Amino acid sequence: MKNVFTTLVVFTTTITGLFAQLPEPGFIIDEHTAIVITDPQNDFLSPDGVAWGAVGQSVQENNTIENLETIFKLGEEHNIPVFVSPHYYYKHDHVWKFEGVLEKLMHNITMFDRGDQLNVEGFEGSGADWLPRYKKYINKDRVVVTSPHKVFGSESNDLALQLRKQKIDKVILAGMSGNLCAESHMRELVENGFEVAVVGDATASAKLPGLDGDQAAQTNYKMISSKVYTTQELVGELKMHKK
Repeated sequence: MKNVFTTLVVFTTTITGLFAQLPEPGFIIDEHTAIVITDPQNDFLSPDGVAWGAVGQSVQENNTIENLETIFKLGEEHNIPVFVSPHYYYKHDHVWKFEGVLEKLMHNITMFDRGDQLNVEGFEGSGADWLPRYKKYINKDRVVVTSPHKVFGSESNDLALQLRKQKIDKVILAGMSGNLCAESHMRELVENGFEVAVVGDATASAKLPGLDGDQAAQTNYKMISSKVYTTQELVGELKMHKK
């Protein structure tokens, strides 16, 4: 029994030591790098949005709204291409025959709802619309707005195609929500051969009784991406890069 206990202690200590020394591959920002922002929309980021009750605490703790604006500004200042991957649900999406838990919730609360692809009636100022303070950055020719993703990841939209067509192979990722769309985009981009860095405090996630989406997301960013920046670290990195 003593030998088993000793083995467990050694094993646990070794694993703990390994996690404490996780390698950081690093991330070099170059001409093949783009910024990708998921779901910078009212339903997530406005206090009037339908998801604010779940994500609002995390948004405020991470300073997500202001940090995302800083990243939009960095894209312009340093001439880094910006891609926005939005989340929209059209009428035909409400006749799906099955959903996961949060898909079901999003449909129940009419999150990101629009009439259809060609109908913008009622879109302005809706939950699916951009947060107003971001519009001056997004509504420019230099920003690519992809087709919408439908669940969480970019498998169902044209993000990878749009990036490849601009010869992008590195992505600085931020946006909402952290443990769902942002994390799913990270995973899909990595699986498709992109090098990905995440700006951890430019995301936020739902916090519910017994469930901390932000903690889950930050853990997975660290374990999967090449680098996790804070917004201010990214600001500093780009200042050095500019010199």
